Order: sequence, then structure tokens, then C-alpha cells
Amino acid sequence: MAPAARTDIDMKRSFGMGGAAVLAALVLGTGCSKNVDAAAGASASTDDVSEYYPLAVGNSWTYRINGRDDKQVTVEILKEEAGVFHDSQGGQLSLDGYGLRDPKRYLLRGPVRTGHSWTNVVSVSSTERYHIVQAGDSCETPAGTFPRCVQVEGRNRVDAKATLVNTMTFAPGVGMVRIEMAVETNGQLMPQTSLELTAWQLRDGAAPPSG
Repeated sequence: MAPAARTDIDMKRSFGMGGAAVLAALVLGTGCSKNVDAAAGASASTDDVSEYYPLAVGNSWTYRINGRDDKQVTVEILKEEAGVFHDSQGGQLSLDGYGLRDPKRYLLRGPVRTGHSWTNVVSVSSTERYHIVQAGDSCETPAGTFPRCVQVEGRNRVDAKATLVNTMTFAPGVGMVRIEMAVETNGQLMPQTSLELTAWQLRDGAAPPSG
């Protein structure tokens, strides 16, 4: 149990995200950073990134943690300040000409297509590498089945043996529907925490039906 506890602490320090990713209350990070795209000179192109995370005060998402229906957390957007949306779990998300980001990193960058990658330099000693694993497939959660989802994988090598792996799945018109956090050691993934969408509510009315 001790090694797992140390891993959770490392994940808190190394991976931080606003919005739904904070639902785990394990990975929140704050502060400013330099963000560098993997493709030098890439032009701004969101490819409608905004549709993958509806940002409006009053929107909310509820997730179950590690498959347990008795352990859930709700993230609600409480306020907006200068284009930054603050949620009930301490997350801060915004959209700019390149994509969806929190104070430290881009969580999703255009163009939204399989294989697209980018790099986030979150500190002098920490670099996170992201890529879109797939774009366009359906995904299933306890809240339903959603079409045209996008799965993003973020990786942060913390030492010679361990890499933190954070996988996020977004559904258009809904937001983040799944998060999986793991540690990769010697080529093997050790799952740490998972969150799955169970319900959501958008400001403009009832949650749209899933596919």
C-alpha cells in the first residue's frame, strides 16, 4: 500500500488539470507555465475544440470514482472571470485560439484529429507530452453512449523507471466523460484512479440524450 500512496502524491504534483479532471481531487495544479506545441510554427486552429467542453456558468458534471456508485463527485462551473471559468473543485478552464487549457497546460488542441500531438512545459523540470489517441469513435459511460468522442493521452516521465499516464475522453456537446490515471513502469500500466460520467446538466436546459 505504501508504494501506491507515494504514487498518488507524485500524480498530484506532476499532473494538474482544471475542470472535470479535478473531480478526482488528485491532480489539480495551479500557476502559469510556458506551453509549447510539438509542431513548431503551427497555426492557431481549434477545429471546434469548444464543442468538446461546454463552458458556461451553471453547467455541471457528476462522475463516479473507480467504478463505485457510492463514491461520486460533482463539478459545477461557478463563475467566469476574464474568459476563465472557475469550477466547484478549484479548476480553471478557458478556450483560446489553440484549444482548451487550464492554467498550466492545453488539455485539447486543434486540429482535432488522430495522431495530433503537443507538448506542455509545466515547470523547469516537468514536461508533459500529449497526443490524440483517437478522434471520431463512440464511447460508453454510465451516463450513456456518445458519438464522435476524442481520446487524449498525456504522459509525464518522472524518473528513469516511471511515467505518469493520464487519459481523457471528451464527447462533443457534453464535455469530459472519462478520465483514467495510471503509472507506467517497465512497459506495464498500473491503474491508479478512474472517473466516469454518470450525469450532466447544461445551462440551456436538460442534458441532451446520449446516442
